[in-house]
Amino acid sequence: MTVVIFHNPNCSKSRAALELIRQAGEEPVVVPYMQTGWTVPQLQALFAVAGLTAREALRTARDQAKDLGLLEEGVDEAAFLEAMVAHPELVERPIVCSPKGVRLCRPPELVADLL
Repeated sequence: MTVVIFHNPNCSKSRAALELIRQAGEEPVVVPYMQTGWTVPQLQALFAVAGLTAREALRTARDQAKDLGLLEEGVDEAAFLEAMVAHPELVERPIVCSPKGVRLCRPPELVADLL
């Protein structure tokens, strides 16, 4: 089975999900999205399959989303996507893909449904 994890090694939740995947006997394709970045079509596809909106996938744990005005009423999907492409860290993580689907694995234990 091919498993892909969009991974930020600086994130404890992402590291935990990666470890759970490996403990299950899978060696995933690791996409270091903080280095490679995102594209709008890529995010749209991931969110569509995961059943998420860009707003739902927005990382709000730090002040960056607030500072960019993304927490205000009326921000549209296109604005979220553009901000996520410009600032990859704004996408909540980790996102994991497998033949069983795509999930935002927060908490990391949600990865079990994909293995």
